[in-house]
Amino acid sequence: MPKNSINDIFTQDTLKKLFPEDRTDRFFDALFGDASEGAYNISLEFRGHTQNKLKFEFCLKQRPGKCLACHLTYGLPKVFSRHPIINIKGLVREIDGLLNGHGKCTDWQIGVTRGVSRELYTIPLTVQLMK
Repeated sequence: MPKNSINDIFTQDTLKKLFPEDRTDRFFDALFGDASEGAYNISLEFRGHTQNKLKFEFCLKQRPGKCLACHLTYGLPKVFSRHPIINIKGLVREIDGLLNGHGKCTDWQIGVTRGVSRELYTIPLTVQLMK
């Protein structure tokens, strides 16, 4: 699997289509009944690949005037893995469709929340590939 072809698939534009910005507001609206209650914005970033894995991260970036650290729970990966608006299963199906012969998504795994700074936390998403 040539590295350039996989990197060329997961551009910033593609990632924004896979995980649109409005999904954050929909998530918080479902969770709290009000999107403005959310302390962070969620985006999807591509972090590379190996022969049998695609590595992504959900990036949780603090919203202006909010405290990310005050509202973050480390149980969030379990919530993300089951929440219908985050929809990891659907996301992985879309990723599989984009691979176009470069591999087949066979499984996925969500990791633990990691603090990068007070304003940024990440949650890794690893997608298993089969050639």
